[in-house]
Amino acid sequence: MKLTSDSETLAENKVIILYILNKIGKSITNNALYELVLSVIDMNYFYFQQFILDLLETNYILKYDLDGSVVYEITDAGRSALDLVEDIIPGIIKLKMDGNLKNNLDTIEEENSIVSEYIPISENEYNVKCKIVENNKIIFELQTYAGSREQAKSISDNWEKNAENIYPKILKILNEQT
Repeated sequence: MKLTSDSETLAENKVIILYILNKIGKSITNNALYELVLSVIDMNYFYFQQFILDLLETNYILKYDLDGSVVYEITDAGRSALDLVEDIIPGIIKLKMDGNLKNNLDTIEEENSIVSEYIPISENEYNVKCKIVENNKIIFELQTYAGSREQAKSISDNWEKNAENIYPKILKILNEQT
């Protein structure tokens, strides 16, 4: 698909983004939104970013920072525009979106609910952040020091694989009376 081609296709892609944002009814990160779009149609990432910019410029979507992540939401103007043009989405795509949206959103939320990252301080020192995020809100965050890249990666990987076991243990320790 060329960005300068068929204006109906370009409009349809923007309407698909609005439709998805309207259906989920809450804020969503850029990557999560792109994953949802990809579950329905094949769209080049750079075109997707251009569509997002166009929708922001027309005030059909809103962009803001939530707990350190950029998220998007549909605006009232976006909902009104969607009501007027929703029928340009082919029925088969709309059916596919409605069918896949809930499952894909649940998967994305599950993937995004346990987050870890390590940030270099110097060549051999790292800050490791481990988080649990629900509904775009951080409900648990732990930050620690690692003396090597390997240690930082090990902590990060262990958190992502075992957070459901580690988190209750940390809470138990924090709640113990001495």
